[in-house]
Amino acid sequence: MKRPALRRTPGARAPLLLTVPALLAVAFLMLPLVGILARTSWGELGTHLTAGPTTQALRLSLLVSLWALGLSLLFGVPLAWLLARVPFPGKAFVRSLVLLPMVLPPTVGGVALLLAFGRRGLLGPWLEDTFGITLPFHTSGAVLAATFVAMPFLVISLEGALGGLRPRYEETAASLGASPVRVFLTVTLPMVAPGLIAGAALTWARALGEFGATITFAGNLPGTTQTLPLQVYLLLQESPEAATSVSLLLLAIAMIVLIALRGRWTGTPGDHRDRPAPRPEEPTGTTPDILPEPPAYVREKAPQERWPLHADVTGFTRLALAADPGTTIAVVGPNGAGKTTLLRALLGLTPRAHARLRLGDTDVTALPPHRRGVAWVPQDGALFPHLSALSNTAYGLRTHGVPRAEARREAQSWLDRLGVGHLAHRKPGQLSGGQAQRVALARALAARPRLLLLDEPLAALDQTTRAHVRHTLRRHLAEFGGVCLIVTHDPVEAVSLADRVLVLDDGRVLQDEPPAEVTRHPRSPWVARMLGRNAWPGTATADGLQLAGGGRLVVAEPLAPGTEALAVIAPEAVSVHREKPTGSPRNVWPGTVREITSGGSRLRLLITSDRAPDLVAEITPQAAAELRIADGTQVWTGVKATEVTVVPL
Repeated sequence: MKRPALRRTPGARAPLLLTVPALLAVAFLMLPLVGILARTSWGELGTHLTAGPTTQALRLSLLVSLWALGLSLLFGVPLAWLLARVPFPGKAFVRSLVLLPMVLPPTVGGVALLLAFGRRGLLGPWLEDTFGITLPFHTSGAVLAATFVAMPFLVISLEGALGGLRPRYEETAASLGASPVRVFLTVTLPMVAPGLIAGAALTWARALGEFGATITFAGNLPGTTQTLPLQVYLLLQESPEAATSVSLLLLAIAMIVLIALRGRWTGTPGDHRDRPAPRPEEPTGTTPDILPEPPAYVREKAPQERWPLHADVTGFTRLALAADPGTTIAVVGPNGAGKTTLLRALLGLTPRAHARLRLGDTDVTALPPHRRGVAWVPQDGALFPHLSALSNTAYGLRTHGVPRAEARREAQSWLDRLGVGHLAHRKPGQLSGGQAQRVALARALAARPRLLLLDEPLAALDQTTRAHVRHTLRRHLAEFGGVCLIVTHDPVEAVSLADRVLVLDDGRVLQDEPPAEVTRHPRSPWVARMLGRNAWPGTATADGLQLAGGGRLVVAEPLAPGTEALAVIAPEAVSVHREKPTGSPRNVWPGTVREITSGGSRLRLLITSDRAPDLVAEITPQAAAELRIADGTQVWTGVKATEVTVVPL
């Protein structure tokens, strides 16, 4: 497939002051390579490369480099993970130790190895007396020297890849029941595979070309420690033409490795993955109105236990929470209120808050996340990109020991219920945002959790699909034996899915009541605005409210003077006039229309005033036309005292 030509921005020429030194640098790097190519005796190349000492050195180099790669993988992968994921004292020093062989002169590295593992070194006598192991002037010494200088390439490459991998994938896997080792093997390693492969290739190539540390520590013994670079060193004295031919071989191997990597060692895992196929648009109108019932075997195998929830959360989010089995709690509040912190505390994944958590008769406070029975759906779904939708959904079942065939069958049934069964074979990169979120929901529901935590699970869905998925989710939650917490900014979700609405602000509970009560008497300005109401905080007076933002509001049923309260006014209760009204409204202010938006069959006006806080009014398009409403129009607004609901805070 022909790639489209890149368009150069007009006038975007490289400055001459930078171009000339850059070209000189390229020439400086190219000339030695050109020298090898120019001086190679091409007619004798085959003879030089098939000579006995050369093939013997080549076999030894391959043996040493492969052993060095194996040792680097064995010790370097855990070290890279430790540096990338675990904070500990002296971390900077350990990272410096890893980098040291990369900047240390190889001969100095060989001397250091000799003083550590030689016959008169720190460990050499002990190794020889106890195990009979002598490293200098032995093939194992060449392996040790190559590992010393090459392993940093693997550690640095893999640490960068691990640093670019969002922990949310691993946290989600843990919430589905995967142990840390299983998470590392099934999620972490596959996702950082490009970085791991790049680091391994660089490590092997560096070990293959090692010279200084090897000759200093292990010597130059034919058939024992004389690797190909050492053979080049000898050939330079005896046969320069043969040395050039062998150098060309090493050069070709190095170039092949670098070209194959295509710069992958400089980026994070996501930078160099194969581009996924274009994500199809969310189908409109294709989801069935009546979703299929779960198969009989799913209903029969569904756990029948009941798990009430008791939690005491301390730290940034502070609350006591208790709920009966089958209860769904919507958690709402402004950004930074502590909603996600609450979910992560229940999962045991954050130091910002700590939860003493009891599910049923089991206190799971001291248990790690993968043993709590708490499933989590983060905001972006965190589907594992290397697994298909079916394998993603079956992941939690497999971690709980369900046989593969049964797990895939049950996973398929969940995908079917959420209307994405036909996409079971696709990878997450081939799904639209809404489809991926439904797969994430299916994965959490299939894991048979005791506590279900959903962080804005329907945010990525269009309105039609959201209604279908909401219906399916409500049906499942009605039969769920545990408690479900849903973080949401959608009032429809809060009202239609939840039995209770938990309102948080700055980590504290402002309200914990049924949706109907929260809708009628919201105690948070944010919640009132989320419900589409005007919300004005203030202090109660004899006849109304002294508003915090300035101005006074007359109400029909005032509270005791001095009470901190919230006045809630529905937008449709606000009348809009071009002239000052003279009728029944007790609260009248002049203002200016600053914004007009459409809300279904009505228009919503944002009106600002220097006598009252910003006010949202709702009128019909016909009324707007009659009043000649436009952005910047001067108007009068009126609110009857009987239309104001005052809620004590």
